Amino acid sequence: MDKATWFGLIVGFGGIAFGNLLEGGHISSLMQMTAFIIVICGTMGAVMVSSSEKDLRTGTRLAQSAFNKKESHLKNRIHEIVECCRISKKESLLALEPRLGSISDPMLKGILRNLIDGVHADVVRDIFETKIQTEEEDLLAGARIWTDAGGFAPTIGIIGAVLGLIHVMGNLSDTSKLGGGIAVAFVATVYGVSTANLLFLPLGNKLKRNILSASRENQMILEGGLLIATEMSPIVLEQKLQAFLSSEEKSA
Repeated sequence: MDKATWFGLIVGFGGIAFGNLLEGGHISSLMQMTAFIIVICGTMGAVMVSSSEKDLRTGTRLAQSAFNKKESHLKNRIHEIVECCRISKKESLLALEPRLGSISDPMLKGILRNLIDGVHADVVRDIFETKIQTEEEDLLAGARIWTDAGGFAPTIGIIGAVLGLIHVMGNLSDTSKLGGGIAVAFVATVYGVSTANLLFLPLGNKLKRNILSASRENQMILEGGLLIATEMSPIVLEQKLQAFLSSEEKSA
């Protein structure tokens, strides 16, 4: 569980609700189903129109990862690469072939397989850099549906406010309906702005950060895998790969 995500949502939405209570309001005054339907359904519809089915599926899958703590595997990957380098340095690159099955990372395994098969390092780099870039672009497109939702939600909230005011203006003679219409008008705006700035935009930004972190890990694996073929000293290789670690990862 990612405590930062859950705690942030609780603090954000809880702060709004608590502030409303301090002003003398009631929680029930913020619970307007009509406003909720207008904002959420309107935002979802706008996102669906602006995105492809593939991006929607990817974005939905990525959203789940934002609520689960992502463990960094960089240190494990570095250890695995350095061990492969030691074997290659002590024996030969071909000595890694029977050990490919025990390598946990699929990318490292693919890189070493190509190098063992005699594929030139420049060609291997080109293949896997294209793969990393394509995967990153696909994932970023999925994450973008949440930032798009953050852009649409406030506008949909304004639409809800206008609809509420239209309802009010159409029932000026019936004072019993004025309160409900005014409530929908203002609550729809609150829903639109709050969901955009407390949920959709932060979620999109967090997903982008996670995607870039994963790309950094893949780039490190690519560099380390290619350096194995140069017969570099395992100690020097480890030092070069350590540069990819953040200060937090180094101290972990």
